[in-house]
Amino acid sequence: MPVQFVYGKQDFVQDVPCNTDSISRKEYESRFDSAIRAGWTDRMARGLFRYHLGDLQTRILPGPCGFVAQLNVKRGLERRKPQEILSIRQDFNAEQFHFNKVSPDEIIFEMKDSEEGHEIGHHPCKTVVLVNVSPLEFGHCLFVPDPARCFPQVLTRFAIQVGMESVLLSSDPAFRVGFNSLGAFASVNHLHLHGYYLKHKLNIESTPVRPLLPEKGFYTLAGFPAGFLFYTESKGAEDVAGAVCHVTDFLMEANVAHNLFMTRGCPPCEEDDKLLRKGVRIAVWPRVACFGTKEESAFNVALCELAGHLPFKNKKDFELTTESHVIETIQRYLLPRADFLQLEKQLTQHLMLL
Repeated sequence: MPVQFVYGKQDFVQDVPCNTDSISRKEYESRFDSAIRAGWTDRMARGLFRYHLGDLQTRILPGPCGFVAQLNVKRGLERRKPQEILSIRQDFNAEQFHFNKVSPDEIIFEMKDSEEGHEIGHHPCKTVVLVNVSPLEFGHCLFVPDPARCFPQVLTRFAIQVGMESVLLSSDPAFRVGFNSLGAFASVNHLHLHGYYLKHKLNIESTPVRPLLPEKGFYTLAGFPAGFLFYTESKGAEDVAGAVCHVTDFLMEANVAHNLFMTRGCPPCEEDDKLLRKGVRIAVWPRVACFGTKEESAFNVALCELAGHLPFKNKKDFELTTESHVIETIQRYLLPRADFLQLEKQLTQHLMLL
């Protein structure tokens, strides 16, 4: 039987240092971080991964965006072949790979709220946390809400809240959580979020925003790439999770693919607080849908790339890529400006009515 990780609001870390180097000492680890790191390292030592990760070669691309480029050749060569995705609302297919088929040894723990406030219907819901056997970075794991219920890769309020709470449970600003919808380079049609540690600052942690409905934590990103931003601290997490879900539900109904990224970040619209990491920033990027089978050797724009973390699978691209080239590539996957502004208006009106 998997190890149980039971948590409550008392486990949320109210503030973390902005500098990722300052949390490297063991005494600053939260209980959540200790469990993830120990479980992940144990599975790596036992040879359960498709490749040994090691220290990834990393460089910060020159320019104002501060893109973090990393070379990870083995992920492109040795990961499981991604599924063919034909629709944003594709049904779950039990014949294809899904997370009920993984080895039990890949499970780090089952995550459960001690207050049992998370429910689907009348059934308390657990989240299975398992290692991603083709890791992007240290600690790369998957959060799978109640895998036996075989939910397709469509965000739910529960999944969003678990992702936000995972960030709040970590004392490390390097811990990130993200989601790719179908049509936005999700590789498996079984509801899951990604979590991993990236010990480099990302602009998304402090990039300026423009308020849309600040009373609901809803903003638009003022810089590149164009997207929406929510912000919450632990006290308002449940309400903001609901607002985020209303946005992703709206995108699903409109047949708009999307990526989501969660990270510790500073409060929006407060220039003096850029070093604070009390809350969680949740970025949602509507984007052009891509269907078919993902080409693993290519530079695919998904949750990492939109957040400013660029995993490369070949040395030439890693060494030669410039900020301007990355911006040009990402721009091709974003909605045209007029479409984005129309969507911004629709979403603002939609949330105002709730």
